Amino acid sequence: MVHTDPVAADDTAPDSSTPPPPPGTDARMPRWLPRAMVAALALFACFQLAGWAFHQLIGLLLNILIAFFLALAIEPAVARMSARGMRRGLATGLVFLGVTVVAAGFFTLLGSMLADQIITMVENFPSYLDSVIRWINRTFRTHLSRVEVQESVLHSDWLQKYLKSSAGGVLDVSATVLGGLFQLLTVVLFSFYFAADGPRLRRALCSVLPPRRQAEVLRAWEIAVAKTGGYLYSRALMALISGIAHYVLLEVLGVPYAPALAIWVGLVSQFIPTIGTYLAGALPMLLAFTVDPWYAVWVLGFVVVYQQNERLLNMSSPAETYRELAALMLKLSPEERGQVLRQLEGGPRRSDAPRPRTSTPLPAPRRAIPVRVVRT
Repeated sequence: MVHTDPVAADDTAPDSSTPPPPPGTDARMPRWLPRAMVAALALFACFQLAGWAFHQLIGLLLNILIAFFLALAIEPAVARMSARGMRRGLATGLVFLGVTVVAAGFFTLLGSMLADQIITMVENFPSYLDSVIRWINRTFRTHLSRVEVQESVLHSDWLQKYLKSSAGGVLDVSATVLGGLFQLLTVVLFSFYFAADGPRLRRALCSVLPPRRQAEVLRAWEIAVAKTGGYLYSRALMALISGIAHYVLLEVLGVPYAPALAIWVGLVSQFIPTIGTYLAGALPMLLAFTVDPWYAVWVLGFVVVYQQNERLLNMSSPAETYRELAALMLKLSPEERGQVLRQLEGGPRRSDAPRPRTSTPLPAPRRAIPVRVVRT
């Protein structure tokens, strides 16, 4: 006969006060939850790693982008030389050699002008200081001398502190110069590769695309080459014309360093947008002011008049506008073309008139424009 302990029986008996779990629920952790947590942590780690890599490589990516646009700019010249039987590598090298010679000549002229100005200022500094001291003695009735001023400046504490702080910045300047040279070499290397192996690069990019997209990519590439090269070549031609015009003016006025100033005005005014005109005209005005203040006024007036005439000449003519409008009309469907023609023939559109809906944006004319559409 088996005797059971009433206390043990009470411990093993279920607690009537605890409510039973609802039917259909499982108190254990779902099997997918650990895998989901691991996947979320892995995605977060990959995102952090990608962000860190992007911030570390953003300088290199920017240099590659600059090299790509530079390769697009020299592509027309390289393609023209290659079409005449020259190898693309040799053609690219010749183009880069020409660009290097022009850039070296430009910086040499500007550097010589700056060096001459610094030498002149250093040689004339004692006379400048004497004139300032004489003006101070005459105006404030003092008895200063150049020797006393030089001794007080050379033995001052602020000059010694400045020299000590500047000595530590020499290494920073050297590192900055070396970093700039490295970035320049990186841009030149990538741009040379993009220009020399342009067809092979295009074939490699198009090989991973479906056939129906390859023609679109090649057409977009050709348009980018034509637009970029045409923009830079037109700007270079305008810079040459501007430099010649300003050189004639500065030479007539007798302003020193007329060739360097003319090159400065031509390049800066054409290749720096918005503020390039003001930066280009400030330097010749400053040097002309040292010769005669009225010469600075003449230079300012010539710069303003030349820029206004250049802008007027660069405006598109009405014939070009009509040709662009006709080209856009050819891209429309017959229904959309009929709506646009009826709208143009009807004169100015009233506010309550329905606006024609077209898939291609058209310039809104202020009056009716006769357009002849050639059906193909």
